[in-house]
Amino acid sequence: SHIGVSLLASILVGLCTRRMPDVVDPETRSRIMAAVRSTNTGPELRLRRAVHARGLRYGLHGRRLPGKPDLVFRRFGAVCFVHGCFWHRHPGCKHATMPGTRPGYWQAKFDANVARDERNRRDLLEAGWRIAVIWECALRADGAADVAARLDTWLRGDSAEFIQEAALT
Repeated sequence: SHIGVSLLASILVGLCTRRMPDVVDPETRSRIMAAVRSTNTGPELRLRRAVHARGLRYGLHGRRLPGKPDLVFRRFGAVCFVHGCFWHRHPGCKHATMPGTRPGYWQAKFDANVARDERNRRDLLEAGWRIAVIWECALRADGAADVAARLDTWLRGDSAEFIQEAALT
C-alpha cells in the first residue's frame, strides 16, 4: 500500500533531528522509501487543482523535455516543477534535513539531485522555455490557491524564471 509522502517526511524528519538509530528494519525502510512517488505527489496535485480552478490548462510530466516537468504550459512556453524540499535540497528550509544514518550516501544522492536540477534548468532555458519552481513548503505555508495566483501572473508576464518559496524565517 502507498504510504503518504507527509508520513514519510515526518518519519525522516524525526530520524534526522534526533540522530536515533532507525526504528524499522532495513526491509521495511526500503519499502517505505520505494513508496515515495516522483509524479502525482500531494503537493503537485494541490497545485494542479488550484491552477485548473483558475482556468489554466497544462500538460503533465513532459516526457520529451529535460527533467520531465510536472506541468507544461505550452501556450505560455513555460514549464513548472514542484520540488520537494527534502529531495531537492531547498536552501535554508527546515524540511531539507539530513538523515542521521549513512550521511555519505545521502549527501551524494542529494548532490546528484541538485546537479541534475541545475542541468535541466539550463537545458530548458537554452531551448527557449520559461521555468517556474514551486517549493513544497510554499504550498504548505501560502496555500495552493495563492501560489497558483502568483504562478498565473508570472505565466502572463515575460520573465524567464519564477521561484515560489515560503518565507524562510
